[in-house]
Amino acid sequence: MTEKIVINGGVPLKGTIEVTGAKNAAVAILPATILARGICVIENLPNIADVLIIKRILAEIGAEVEFENGTMTVDTTNINTSKVTMNLVKKMRASYYLLGALLSRFNDAEINLPGGCTIGERPIDLHIKGMQALGANVKTEYGRVIANAPDGLRGCDIYMDKVSVGATINVMLASVCAEGQTSIINAAKEPHVVDVANFLVCMGAKIKGAGTDVIRITGVEKLHGCNYSIIPDQIETGTFMIAAAATRGDVTIKNVIPTHMEALTAKLEEMGVTIQEGADFIRVTCDKRPKAVKINTMPYPGFPTDLQQPATVLLSTAKGTSMITETIFESRFKHIKEIRRMGAQITTEDRVAVVEGVDRLTGAPVSASDLRAGAALIVAGLMADGTTEIQNVKYIDRGYDHIEDKMRKLGADIRREEVVHTEDDDLY
Repeated sequence: MTEKIVINGGVPLKGTIEVTGAKNAAVAILPATILARGICVIENLPNIADVLIIKRILAEIGAEVEFENGTMTVDTTNINTSKVTMNLVKKMRASYYLLGALLSRFNDAEINLPGGCTIGERPIDLHIKGMQALGANVKTEYGRVIANAPDGLRGCDIYMDKVSVGATINVMLASVCAEGQTSIINAAKEPHVVDVANFLVCMGAKIKGAGTDVIRITGVEKLHGCNYSIIPDQIETGTFMIAAAATRGDVTIKNVIPTHMEALTAKLEEMGVTIQEGADFIRVTCDKRPKAVKINTMPYPGFPTDLQQPATVLLSTAKGTSMITETIFESRFKHIKEIRRMGAQITTEDRVAVVEGVDRLTGAPVSASDLRAGAALIVAGLMADGTTEIQNVKYIDRGYDHIEDKMRKLGADIRREEVVHTEDDDLY
């Protein structure tokens, strides 16, 4: 069934909401359970498409998996294959974490090349370089990555040519049971990198330095099952913060880690938005047009690329001219074409967007091109006058746990509807 999200905008968001567990941590931690050879209980999981896909993949290769009320119990004792070549793998980017986990457990792995959102070139060459440095033979052919290490994996120093969250995590997964010590130099520092490291430590791994640019791993003979609760979602938190400011609302967001949001908080305050923080909550209030600012996306602790698209929407009605430079992905301005349909005045050249603030956006039919573009269009629909219909909500469901239900709790007029196709649709 194809669905769309329909929003009657112009209503300030008000109230209190809780965010769920981090999508980017979940999609790495679940493949990491392969290393346990036992039972892991993972709590605070978001009920999103990517989590459900990994659940199905784990079951396909022999794991026993149960998922209920945000908790997944995974028993990987009886996994008996290192080949993951079903089409499910192609539906999400993070399936590449299966490579490091399977290679570590079986000294052998074969997976389909991953899919996911088309937001630019995201090669896995750094992942492959890391596996090869650990002693694996790796080749890519017929749409698959095939790796084997007949003599086992051995620790070494691995320098990342550029900061890569995916490669950092994948090398961690591969090296926790490798012989000797592995150092990942120029490692990613994102909160979900630290969360994956903490989960591995909970299983018996020896890891130091997660959250810094050098991570040191001492290989152990084997890992065991554990209970673990995933950190709150940094990007969902940021999406609600931006939505509160964009609708001139007053929203308290609970179950958050405020220090993870410092880059966004600083920019919102620069725009004139009021931010209050507690131990595990952030309150966002705004009663006027924000001021124009400059944003450069950067690896953590810089401004997250995953929040660039919603932030662009917020700045579309700011007072003055804003400039946004996207340094991470070269194709992350696809949402701009859609919000121009809603009245935004934005020009782009290469990786720079110049946003001339307008008084208001107006509702229009739009379509999501990727996960965070979908979130940006929801923010646009909430702040716009009139009705906005968002197609391709399958992208939004990859990373947000029933986002329309949460927005409704804050007073938004938002709902899902089934898309009814007509003969006229074939004309477009």
